Amino acid sequence: MRNEQVELTPSQFELEVENLILQTGIHLSEFKVQRLEKISAADGVFEIDVTARFEALGGSFLVLIECKQHKNPIKREVVQILFDRLRAVGGHKGMIFSTSGYQRGAIEFAQAHGIALVQIADGRTSYQTKSFHPQPALPPGFPPYVGWVVSLNEKGQESYRRIYDRSPQVLLERFAEN
Repeated sequence: MRNEQVELTPSQFELEVENLILQTGIHLSEFKVQRLEKISAADGVFEIDVTARFEALGGSFLVLIECKQHKNPIKREVVQILFDRLRAVGGHKGMIFSTSGYQRGAIEFAQAHGIALVQIADGRTSYQTKSFHPQPALPPGFPPYVGWVVSLNEKGQESYRRIYDRSPQVLLERFAEN
């Protein structure tokens, strides 16, 4: 995947991540998303960029989401810090959203500990054409930014899958509105 920098302010970046999370959790029970939530733990108070809370299987779940808008790929230490915060506050899942990608050590640690890594990219990265001509304009309603889940496949190579794929029916309905 191309590693083009996404031009957003830190606040805009957090809002885009919040919107992506809201889209993915719309069918969950008691689903709530909050930016800059302060969570108390035995070893301090942590301000989390975005939190998601929901009810499922008879219990409450907490997802901690950190937004990293760095110039260089995210290092393993950043993932380790989120893992420590998850344990401190009793969270159930951790996610890191980055505009700059991830170093291999970060991906390996994240996979070993169940942390999801997402790379935010220009929406055009989810639109493919088979043409030598310049890329055509995106269809109406296409998202300006998309999230790609980053992992290592069975061969140890980086692999990407889109965090939120709209069904073809939803896309058709959306295009028909415009």
